[in-house]
Amino acid sequence: MQPDPDLAHTLATPPLETRGVVKAFGGLRAVDGMSLALQRGELLGLIGPNGAGKTTLFNLLAGSLKPDAGSILVDGKDVTRAGPETRIGAGVGRTFQIPRPFAEMTVLENVLTGAQRQSGERAWLNLVKPGRVAAEERAAVEKARGLLDFVTLSKLEHEPARVLSGGQRKLLELARILMADPDTILLDEPAAGVNPTLLQFIVDRVLELNAQGVSILLIEHNMDMVAQLCSRVVVMAGGRFLAEGAPDDVVRDPAVVDAYLGGVA
Repeated sequence: MQPDPDLAHTLATPPLETRGVVKAFGGLRAVDGMSLALQRGELLGLIGPNGAGKTTLFNLLAGSLKPDAGSILVDGKDVTRAGPETRIGAGVGRTFQIPRPFAEMTVLENVLTGAQRQSGERAWLNLVKPGRVAAEERAAVEKARGLLDFVTLSKLEHEPARVLSGGQRKLLELARILMADPDTILLDEPAAGVNPTLLQFIVDRVLELNAQGVSILLIEHNMDMVAQLCSRVVVMAGGRFLAEGAPDDVVRDPAVVDAYLGGVA
């Protein structure tokens, strides 16, 4: 049996890549010529001190900001000027450090907002194909409930999202993103403000998603969590690439110690 060249090309193509990306705010270059490539199926950590440009880079990758220079590719296709809707349609989802669910909507309704390409979004189809719209809605609810089970929020599905703890809101946001069936997820500080018990559960869910083939780029200050999750990390400082390698190696890099750990070994 001959190898499939198209499959080989797909597997070799990074699902997400930046090439020389620049983003300035006034005279400050928050991201300054940053290049990185997330490999298919990889769980890559992105670390650096406060102000390193990590969140700005995430916003560029998610499409909520446009770069001043450089390019962004999803599965080898240039999406540099595309917005968030195009990115999620291309399979790239992102979470936020501080989740902001729709507070008065139920937990289940919040997850359903992540559903993509629903026929019911077009008014005329509700009139001419009501059976199709209803079937899609039933399937979406079933899928959302499965995701709530995945993040152990099933018992709260009818509660308003405002009752959730900070850690539960992060899990809700993850479930909402998964409704869109992303191939790649940008995780922004999932450990921030989460108690140790729930944090370990989040770690387990992230590892499970990665084992299912989802490529993940993770911003995180909790180095224990980074070491547990990631075989490779990229370090940013001053908007630029500083170093990369295994977590245990980069934290001993003198340049990283100086920039990221404040000079404390």
